[in-house]
Amino acid sequence: MSTTPGTVVAAPAARAAGPPARAALLRALAPLVAVAISLAIGAIFIAAIGEDPIAIYALMLRESLGTGYGIGQTLFKATPLVFTGLAVALGFRAGLFNIGVEGQLYLGGFAAALAGLALSGWPAPLALTLTIAAAAAAGAAWGAIPGVLKARFGAHEVINTIMLNFVAAALVSYLGRPHFEPATVRTAELAARVHLPRLEMLLPALRGSPANLSLAIALATAAAVGALLFRTRLGYELRAVGLNAPAAACGGVAVGRVQAVAMALSGAIAGLGGVNFVLGYKHFFELGFTAGAGFLGIAVALIGRNHPLGVVAAALFFGALSYGGLVINQRVPKELVEALQGIVILLAISAHDVLDRIARRMR
Repeated sequence: MSTTPGTVVAAPAARAAGPPARAALLRALAPLVAVAISLAIGAIFIAAIGEDPIAIYALMLRESLGTGYGIGQTLFKATPLVFTGLAVALGFRAGLFNIGVEGQLYLGGFAAALAGLALSGWPAPLALTLTIAAAAAAGAAWGAIPGVLKARFGAHEVINTIMLNFVAAALVSYLGRPHFEPATVRTAELAARVHLPRLEMLLPALRGSPANLSLAIALATAAAVGALLFRTRLGYELRAVGLNAPAAACGGVAVGRVQAVAMALSGAIAGLGGVNFVLGYKHFFELGFTAGAGFLGIAVALIGRNHPLGVVAAALFFGALSYGGLVINQRVPKELVEALQGIVILLAISAHDVLDRIARRMR
């Protein structure tokens, strides 16, 4: 053969590299496929009620991303979803399904309000820092409960976290009574020193929107989660336990400890999400403020493939969908937007499984 040895080896290597690359691309396309199909199904529903799907989608896009105020609203609605999506994704990476993010978010907001009221006379930087830390601590404590139960007794985290959501709601309703304003379900307004500034102070184009500095905290948290998962030993152990807990245990990983830490960290991230409403928007705690953001975080994590960058992108998509749904409410029933969110979730799971099977055959 007249070819050089290097040429003989390079050709098969190039051919072998093709299928894995295409398989990885197929897996990455799963969320986009799910979104595209769900929008197509939504278009059918819109047409069925006599509206023009293209005009409705154009209106949603223009109002949510085409104006400064709309962008601000989209960012505001996406902010808690970044926190809850990251919380769910971190649990998933460790092989745990944290459905208690809603309760952890709720307790985080409540703790932030109580801390803000208690620290109203403290210096502003210290008071704000401790108030945010209180939100994270409350979420971490609530997340640690199912984590410890899982590690110590093998109790399934799904059941425990579902039940703890109800316990959190009842606990806040009871403990909040002495702090609620008369004949209301909200606390007194917090002092200005523990308010998170609105983004319009830095970006005047967002004037009038409730987007606030908690978005920066969310993005910093996403970066921190990425560094934790892919640049630290603890992150490696988390991912190892999530992929194969028995194998990780054989490799010297303390599986129970990792699971407990993962749930505590997940809860802390979810608790931080409460500052968006309490410190950055209303400046008081109000019963029911989460509005299902904790549960929607599951969808955000699924669409984002449990990666911090994917979670941020998915949160922005759902934020735009949420605000866009409000804009078109006079022409399209709001239930349609809620149905569209559900379709996205179902198709995200289905598309991932289907494309994953195709990808395996391409190996």
